[in-house]
Amino acid sequence: MIPESGKPTVAIVGSGRMGRGMAHAFAFTGHMVQLIDVKPRGPDGTAAALADAMAEVRRSLHLTTLLGIATTEQAATMVDRVGFLAGDAADRALAQADLVFEAVPEVMDVKQAAFARICTAVAPETPILSTTSTFMVDDLARFVVEPRRFLNTHWLNPAFLVPLVEVSPGTATDPAVTSHVLTALRAAGKIPVECRAAPGFIVPRIQALAMNEAARIVAEGVATAEAVDTATRVGFGVRFAILGLLEFVDWGGGDILYYAGTYLAGALGDQRFAPPPVIVDNMEKGRTGMRAGAGFHDWASRDIPAYQQETLAKLVDLLRHLKLLPEPS
Repeated sequence: MIPESGKPTVAIVGSGRMGRGMAHAFAFTGHMVQLIDVKPRGPDGTAAALADAMAEVRRSLHLTTLLGIATTEQAATMVDRVGFLAGDAADRALAQADLVFEAVPEVMDVKQAAFARICTAVAPETPILSTTSTFMVDDLARFVVEPRRFLNTHWLNPAFLVPLVEVSPGTATDPAVTSHVLTALRAAGKIPVECRAAPGFIVPRIQALAMNEAARIVAEGVATAEAVDTATRVGFGVRFAILGLLEFVDWGGGDILYYAGTYLAGALGDQRFAPPPVIVDNMEKGRTGMRAGAGFHDWASRDIPAYQQETLAKLVDLLRHLKLLPEPS
């Protein structure tokens, strides 16, 4: 039953780093949370694990007071919203939960055991959600009774601060369940994006390429690690805090990416830099971005000068906050 606050009660199975961050996120936004330890261990080990989880959640919520995003009184109330459970008490909490998240280690046997425990305890209609960053949703759905209520929600660390959650429904997932979960995540202050089940989802797939390329640059002696980090932080990072990657392609022009990718593929002798077919196709169709009125996004009906000014104002605000904006003289 949803409590008087109108917000669902959340159970999180797995008391490690991800589970703790999620507990913080839900408690911070007014949800009652049960953080459940299911790892097989003796009573002393379980008690120690729950005490450690409690201490970390308390520390992270206290951090919000140091960062100025919550008062001491608010943080104390948030801590009181989180229960730390194992054993029979955990099963009772699962039975009463409105949403259940699985956040155990990325080991298939461990996942299977966790879902068996969850499915035995929860109500028949309760949505069951994995947080896996490794396995495909349909590979896990076979462990779930009534897989229509199952989907993946991939959070990014630190889970209590990063807004994004990548939501991946399975082939059996009921669209109404997906819609319900998206609404619940937004109520927890998250920004969910839906994606098809595919290895790497969105962010891990993109960031793996970027991090590997950064490592190659250092290995090839092109620049030091310090130089690469500075370049990505003050050049790459600030722009993509304001613009999405494909939005940036459209802003500068897909033709620029096409020619730059073609040059790099030839100059470095590596086809990983070559423009993918979608960029080539957009070039052939004249969908090169903002100036053409269409690219990955539709720009024909946009007030482009107003959009550009608004976007640059955000960049200025960020640069000023990071003390990267020079003073006029």
